[in-house]
Formats: sequence, C-alpha cells, structure tokens
Amino acid sequence: MTIEEVEQTNPTSDHLLDWLNDSISIVPSILDDPYACQWWEPDRDPADDLGLLSEVVSRPTISEIAAAGRAGSGHGHSSNISPSKKRKPNPNSASIDQRRKIIISHGDDREDRRVSRRTTQNGKKPPGAKNNGGNNGNGSNKEARWAEQLLNPCAEAIAAGNASRVQHYLCVLQELASVSGDANYRLAAHGLRALTRHVSAPSGGATPPFPASVFASTDPKVFHDSLIRFNEISPWFSFPNAVANASIVQMLSSEGYMGRGTLRIIDIGVSHGVQWPTLLEALTRRPGGPPSLVRLTVVVPPAESQSPAVPFSLGPPGDDFPSRLLRFAKRIDLNLQIETLEAGLEALLQAPKREEEILVVCAQFRLHELGHGGHHGGQGKRDEDERGEFLRRVRGLGPDLVVVSEEEGDECGCSRCGGFAVGFSRRVGVLWRFLDSTSAAFKGRECVERRVMEGEAATALGGANDMMKEGRRGWCDRLRRAGFVAEAFGEDAVDGGRALLKKYDGNWEMKMDEEESVGGVCLCWKGQPVSFCSLWKLPDPNAAGES
Repeated sequence: MTIEEVEQTNPTSDHLLDWLNDSISIVPSILDDPYACQWWEPDRDPADDLGLLSEVVSRPTISEIAAAGRAGSGHGHSSNISPSKKRKPNPNSASIDQRRKIIISHGDDREDRRVSRRTTQNGKKPPGAKNNGGNNGNGSNKEARWAEQLLNPCAEAIAAGNASRVQHYLCVLQELASVSGDANYRLAAHGLRALTRHVSAPSGGATPPFPASVFASTDPKVFHDSLIRFNEISPWFSFPNAVANASIVQMLSSEGYMGRGTLRIIDIGVSHGVQWPTLLEALTRRPGGPPSLVRLTVVVPPAESQSPAVPFSLGPPGDDFPSRLLRFAKRIDLNLQIETLEAGLEALLQAPKREEEILVVCAQFRLHELGHGGHHGGQGKRDEDERGEFLRRVRGLGPDLVVVSEEEGDECGCSRCGGFAVGFSRRVGVLWRFLDSTSAAFKGRECVERRVMEGEAATALGGANDMMKEGRRGWCDRLRRAGFVAEAFGEDAVDGGRALLKKYDGNWEMKMDEEESVGGVCLCWKGQPVSFCSLWKLPDPNAAGES
C-alpha cells in the first residue's frame, strides 16, 4: 500500500486529527460482568455458610466444580442476569471485609473468625493487628492486595486436586468479584473467570480453551479510541514507544547514517500504528529532513493459529490503521509505504534488507509468542530452539538497530517451569500492576475505554499457561547468544523518557539498568518493575575481540 492508493483528503493544521476522533459505541457484551452471586444474605455469618456448604456437599470432584462454575458464570463473557439485580460489592462493607479475612485464613481457624467478627463489630483492631493503611495497592503492602490472597491459594488448590478447597475459594471469589469495583475487585473477577475456565477443561490433561481477545471483538472505532486514550493517561505502552522512537531518530542523526535514503522499520509490536505518528513527525524535523522513503513492515499474528494470542496483539478486522498512517504521512509531506506480513520465521525473509536501507527491528511485547511450540507437554526445548532460531534469522537480515521491550520479571510464567499455580501467580501479579495503575490513570472512573483495555490485559491470565514469559535477563542472554550486543540509550532518549513520565501519575518511575552490558531502561509502578526496553546492534567487525 502506498500513499497514492489512499483517498486524498483536505489538509488540516492538526496532523494528529485522524488519531483523535471521538468515539461512541456500545460496550461489547464480552465485557459484561458475568459474576453475580446470591450466596450470602446480609445478616448471615459467611463462616456458617461455608460450614453448611461442606456438610451438604460430600467431596465434589473438580469436574463437578467446573459444572457449577459454568452455571454461575455462564462459561462465557456475557451475563443473563439483569443489571438491576446484580449485587455490587461495597469496598467499605464490613461483611465483605469479614468474608475476605475468613477465606484468607483458609476458613479453618475459628479463633481467626472470632477476631474478624470482633474487628467488624467494634471497628477496632485486635491487639497486635497491623494497619494496612487502606486499600492503596502499594506493592509492599500485601494486606492491601487481598485478591491475590484468594486467587493464588485457589490456583494451588486446583494444582493439588483439593476439590473442597477449590470450591471454598471459588464461592467467596464469586461473591466478591466485580469488574466495576477497585483494582482488587476487578482482579478477583478476571481471576475467577480464568480459574473457572481452567477447571472446566476436559479430563485427560487437555488445555483449557483460549480466552477470547477483547480487542478482536471490539468495534474498530472504540478499539482505536481506547488505544489513544490509554496512551494519553498511562505510560504502560507510550513510555517504551517514546524511548524507542527517540533512539531511532538519534541513530539516524549519527555519523554513517545521514547519507542513506531509506528507513525500513519491521514492527513486531502491539501499538497497532499508534507508536509511529510521533516518529514520522520527528523525522521531518531532524537536520537534513526526513529520509527519502520510510518503509513500515507490520508483522501481524497469523489469522489462524493454534497458539493463544498475546494480549494486545490482535485487532478488530475493520481497523484500518495503515490508511490513517498514510494520510498522516501525506499531510506532513513524508514518503511512507506500509506492508503487512504474518508472523513466523519465514515471513521476514520475504523482504530481505536492501543495500541502501537503514533497517530497524522494533519488537514490543510480542517476542515470546514467536516460535511457540503448541500445547503439548515437554515442548520447552523446542520453544527455546525456535526462539533462538528466530533471533538468528533477524540477525541474518543485518539490522542496524533492534529494539526489544517485554514485561519485566525474573521467573518464567509457563506451566512447565513450576506448575500451573506458579505461572498463574506471576501473571496475577502483572495484571494487578496493570489494574492498579489503570485505576489511577482513569481516576477510578468507569468508561468504555477502561473496560476494553482491562479486559484485553486480563486475557493473559487464561491464555498463557504454557507460554514462556521471561524478564530482562532471560531475553538479554538469548539475544547475546544469537549474536547481538547491547547498545546504551542516548541522553535524548533518557531525558525524553523522564520528561514523559512527569505527565502521568507520580507512582511511575524510570530506572536505568545497572548492568553496563545491557544498558536498558525499566518502567516501574510503585517501585515494582513493569517492563523493560533495551537496544541491540550487531558487533562491530572492526572492534577488537568482536566477531
């Protein structure tokens, strides 16, 4: 697709007008709250209910729990319960706080129950009790993150096959879960959906069905507006995009690149075009003007894949961001070409680097999907080999710069490297930071855009059970083994990143990588790492000791 193939529009002084269109649409039914439970009456002691449950139900099986879960949640994303009949949890409700304390203490210690009752009735903390300072979601305050204290033990009970304990947790989660409460209630809702799906899997070790992508089923205009709005109020994606763009511009302005006329970017990312308008505009302002041609190759997920989609990677079929980008490029008088390729080892080889090109590979939050070995046990070695092979193929293209951004974390989140409970716990932690930061970004207000972004992020809980998710050190080691060397960020990118974060919530911060051999930057929320961005190049053949 070229600029000439796009219908010409009248110029406007606002170059970003196409990216900021207003949108009004119905919230997709996939985002409706499926969790409404009438388990407890307001005046009943939840401990008595749980005791009655254990007496009535005689050792249910996991499959029986799954059937109950499907009946309670509809086993889908829509709800047949009238909104007026749904019971919304009240964060200030004493009874909910009591239920939470009972289940967190595993519902077994009657003294803990009596303490909870005294605390609820008297409004005072028992001797020795710690004040959690409110539900502020601080990363170091575990008491404030009560949803994780329900979800993770439930996952452990599922892994251990403890059916009565699983039902114990699922019942309480079903009562507390709500996609319209604070971050804890939302995490409980999304986690309950994922756990219900997991226990609903057929026997025999089969993998649960993949969660449907919210992005893929959203109205294209709502989808586009959600991306724009989210990038305006949260640096989750805009920060790595900004430091990547600044590094590309800085490289083009350095010695050895000024004379080349074509910039080619291979986009293996989740921005759906939102990353590139700021880069294209920056190219027009650099000394010497923009490149004579900018070629953007967008690597999209395969239309039909046996692997779960990486969150944020799919878009709705009607989203035509290439046309918007081409219209934008025409307005700023930049020569742009866009092509799309399906992801895979062979796709990139269809268009090898040309001699006069400057080649940049920008991989943002999707490298772990490439080379995924499927859903059969014992595929870890195969996955490792295929990812290494993919990076070696990328090196074979002779890129001038490779940008890698991924979620930060030092442990693998796959089911092979510690079991279902370990991987689920890690993904719950990542989703907590997303929901907590998003709640701050939207200032607690409900809107379509928030539902879309949070719903898509939550698909990671149920769709990545056997997908390797590594942190910075894991990917850096793999890139080095593939023959790349780390490149430090320039001052412009670092200063620009710090300046960008000033427009967002004060709990965001940027940390530089302490290892000189890596030279990356980390994005943190409340002191907890969220993601990293790093730069990589091929070794200098003229440098001593390099090959």
